[in-house]
This record gives sequence, structure tokens and C-alpha cells, in this order.
Amino acid sequence: MDWNGQLRTSLIWLGEAFVISSIGLTITVYLLAQFTGWGRLVRRISWAYFNPSRSTLPLAWLALIVLLTLSSVRLSILSSFWYNGFYSAMQNLDAKAFWFMLLVFATLATVYVVRALLSSYLRQAFLIRWRIWLTSMLMERWLRKQNYYRSQYVPESVDNPDQRIQQDVESFVGSSLALSMGLLDSVVSLFSFSIILWGLSGSLALFGWNIPRAMVFMVYLYVFISTIFAVRIGRPLIRLNFLNEQLSANFRFALIRLREYGESIAFYKGEAVERHNLFMRFGKVIHNMWAILFRSIKFQGFNFAVSQAAVVVPFIVQAPRLLSRQITLGDVMQTAQAFGQVESSLSFFRTSYDDFASYRAIVNRLSGFLDLTESAERLGIVRMEHDAERIAVRSLTVRTPANVALVEGLSLELPRNSSLLIRGRSGIGKTTLLRAMAGLWPYVDGTIVRPAGQKALFLPQKPYLPLGTLRSSLYYPGIRAQTDDQAAAVLRRCHLGHLVARLDEEDDWTRILSLGEQQRLAIGRVLLNRPQVVFLDEASSAMDEGLEDAMYRLLRESLPGATLVSVGHRSSLLGFHALGLELLGQGKWRLQYLSEPASNAA
Repeated sequence: MDWNGQLRTSLIWLGEAFVISSIGLTITVYLLAQFTGWGRLVRRISWAYFNPSRSTLPLAWLALIVLLTLSSVRLSILSSFWYNGFYSAMQNLDAKAFWFMLLVFATLATVYVVRALLSSYLRQAFLIRWRIWLTSMLMERWLRKQNYYRSQYVPESVDNPDQRIQQDVESFVGSSLALSMGLLDSVVSLFSFSIILWGLSGSLALFGWNIPRAMVFMVYLYVFISTIFAVRIGRPLIRLNFLNEQLSANFRFALIRLREYGESIAFYKGEAVERHNLFMRFGKVIHNMWAILFRSIKFQGFNFAVSQAAVVVPFIVQAPRLLSRQITLGDVMQTAQAFGQVESSLSFFRTSYDDFASYRAIVNRLSGFLDLTESAERLGIVRMEHDAERIAVRSLTVRTPANVALVEGLSLELPRNSSLLIRGRSGIGKTTLLRAMAGLWPYVDGTIVRPAGQKALFLPQKPYLPLGTLRSSLYYPGIRAQTDDQAAAVLRRCHLGHLVARLDEEDDWTRILSLGEQQRLAIGRVLLNRPQVVFLDEASSAMDEGLEDAMYRLLRESLPGATLVSVGHRSSLLGFHALGLELLGQGKWRLQYLSEPASNAA
């Protein structure tokens, strides 16, 4: 090889290889997306990111990674010729050639280090950008149209969507790049080193047959047979890896619930039941891990044996030609390296089968998440009209998932500054009716008229306290909390003055505050957000009647123009509401003035 002209030759080689590889990758991706099930799933997850109509930056970034991958192959080719020249120089005791080859090595090593660092940066930066986009897209799908809530009503609900957004996205982007660039490296290396091996390979006499270029045919046959066996051994890993993700997530979810409901479990002294449930879930994880281990041992053991056997084959085949002085020691070393590169390239699918099995499991989980969000969006939703001045319900029918009517044909209108108390026996559908009025319940027909956005505020029985400071919890669902003294004044009015000094303290407030304190904090949210309509779903159930009376009086004094819609059982609530809606069961209801005889029944 003429080392003096290799810079120009290598640049030409890189340009040609880049054009051919880009065309080949495009055709391969298209065929996989058209004719394979998992390819269609990958396209579904990734196409929006790589779509040039959105942005050309991801494709440009990927092109640079492809170029650096090809440069790695070119360096491997140059290294194989360096081995030939170096060992030939030592065999010939040529000092001048020996020192020249060391200089060539120093140049190649420098280029290799620079290329490796640049490639590492570009790959990691690409993965970070892709992960940001994909995570943002999935979170948007999860939050859009309240899919995070409505998904519980989808019959084919999936497990652990939180893990799919966090862990599976990271694994997906990493595996996608690693497998695609590994495949590209293998294909280009296979083509390049097959040419080198063809030139170095001689004839082999075997059982009376003279096989020309035997080394090339031998490596292809060797890898083909070993790959068939490897696929048969490794196929169960696809299902086992999918189960590993699912079972591990189920076990982690059970541990989270133990912490979340720790107080209730402690009151019940339910440690024995929890221990049994945890170890049952953990046992399934371990059982599956043993299955993966035994299958992986078989798979990896076979791969190790095949790879180790391939090391000595080129030396055995080329030894007669070396001993008869037909080739040099450098030729033998280059043959061994070329044989190893061809064997490694052909074995890419065999050695990567375990990674591909995990990748398919991840693709299936992310696709299942997208299916879930699409199914949630297809669920029914009440027709919603927005009016800042009133609440109205027209021909509203609310059913259970089993199509049993809870409320049928309900029509009413609440002008501004009015109030409604929804009553009925436990389990009759009061909270479900409130969910329908919020637009959350999918099994509903009719029309709801109410103010839009945060002009209508819903207070559930157990308030939600987000992560962060007490001040941010108080201003929730407002994004930015004010830094003035208004929050402190609201806490004092809600009988929470003992918490004023801790307003800007970050802690797990759900754990620290009692349910009664949390409900009073929710009343404080109403005072700060000042909605036009307040829906209270037994939002004072944890307060004594004196506190409940004080909180309702506070709402009336602070928001004199607001409309209140409450769900409750206590008779003490009657004095704060002008109208009462009683659910009677089987879809029947009764609407009455609480200060006058009933005026409507159905």
C-alpha cells in the first residue's frame, strides 16, 4: 500500500461509501417499515422526529454519525494493511520500514482517538435531543384531553405507563442508534474486508477437491450455520425480556403503593398481606430472571464457542502457504484480521440477537402506550359549551361502563351566584355525575354549559398536593405562585396560620398535613384562584361541622358572585345551598328548592 496518498484515497472512499450507505439505509428502513410488523411500530414512534418537513436537523445530525461510522471502517481497513506492513518489516528485518510503520501507526492512532471522541459526542448529543423530543411527545399525548385519567376506562389498559415514558424511551433511542449503526458498520466492513480476504485467500485441498478462495467461502458458510442455531436458541429471549420489563415495573409499583398508603396499612397492621403480595410479585421477577439467565447462558455460550473457534481458522488455513514461502507473515496477520472482521460482521445479527430481543420488547411497550392514548381519545365525552355567566345541564344521561343508567335526562340551569347540593345514598352516582360535569366521564350523553378553564374549579374529597413548596400547592393549578403576603393571609383565614412560617418549605405535604388540613388548603386555592364556579365533591368531609360551616361562610363572603355545586351527606350543608338534586337510583332524580317544597321530579 502507498501510504503517502492515503489521505486523498480515504476521502474519496468515504464520499462514495457515504452516498451508497445513505441510499442503502433509506431503502432498508423503507422496506422494514412497509413489510415488517416491528418496523411499522418503529416508524410510528420515530417518523415524526425525522420527518424533514418538521426539521432537517435530526437527519443532518444522523448523517454526521453515519459519516463517522464509515470513517471507523476505513480506519480498520488501513489498520489491516498496517499489520501486514509492520509484521512483514519485522520478518524481513527491515529497520527503515519498521520505523516508518510506527510513524504510520502514530498517525492512525491520533486520527482514531479524535474520531472516537467526536463520534461519542455526536452520538450522545443526538440521543439527548431525540430523547427530549420523544419524551415530550409522549408526555403531551399522556396529558392531552386528560388521557392520563381517561385511560383507566380503556378495556385494553396497559401496565406502568410512567415507566414507558421514562425508562423505555431512554432504552429505545439508545438501542435504535446502536443497532442501526452496528448494522451499517457490519455491512460496510463485510463488503470491504471480503475484498481484502479474497485477495489474500488461496486454494484449499479438501477430500480430493481443490477449493479456490477457500477462506472466503469458509467464513460465510461458518457464520451462516452458526447463525441458524443462534436464532433458534435465542428466540425465547424476546418474550422473556418483555416479561422482565413488565414484572419489574409491577413490583416497583407495589413498593410505591406501600409507601403511599403506609399510614392506612400501619393502622390495619397489614404487613403480612403486604409482605405476601410483595414477595409474590418479586418471586415472579426472580423466576423470569432465572429463565433469562439460563437462556442467555445457552445463547452466549454458543456465541463464545463460535467466536473462539473462528480465531484459529485463518492461521490453520494459511499456515501451509506461509511455511512454503508463498505468503509473508504480514499476509497471515492481515488474513487473520480480515477473517475476524468478516466473521464479526456476518455474526452481527447472531451476537446482537439478545439486544434485538430487548429492543422489540421496548418497541412493543411504547407502541402499546400510543395505542392506549389513542383509545382514550376515542372514548365518548359530554358535549361542552362555555358560558361565563351560568351553569346548565341539558338532557344529561350518565351511565356506568356496564351501560346501567345512573342519571337519565337531567336538565337544570344555575344562574350566577346560585348553589346546588347533590345528595343521595352512597354509591348512587353523585361523584360520577360531578365527573361528567367536569368532562371526565366517558359514558355520558347530553350537554354541559359552564365557564371555561380555571374559571371552574373542582375540589375532590382528597386534594392533590403537587411536589414543591407549600406556597406552590396553595396556588395550584396556577403555574406561578405569587411571592406577596396574600398566601399567608389566606392560610390564616382557612385556620392554617400555624403553616405560614413554612410557606416556602419544600416537603411531602400530602404526608405532613392531615386530610382536614389538606381540605382547608384546597379552600384556600379557591380564594386565591377566584373561579366563577366551584364544584366540591365532599370537600369538607374530614372537617368537623364547625370548621365546615366556617369554610362555607368564608367561600360565600370571599366569592359572593360565585356558583357553588356540592356533593355531600351532612344536613349542615343545606343552609348554604338554594337547590337540592337528589339521586334516587335507576336513573331517577329529584330537583327541589331547599327552602321550599319540591318543584320537579322525574
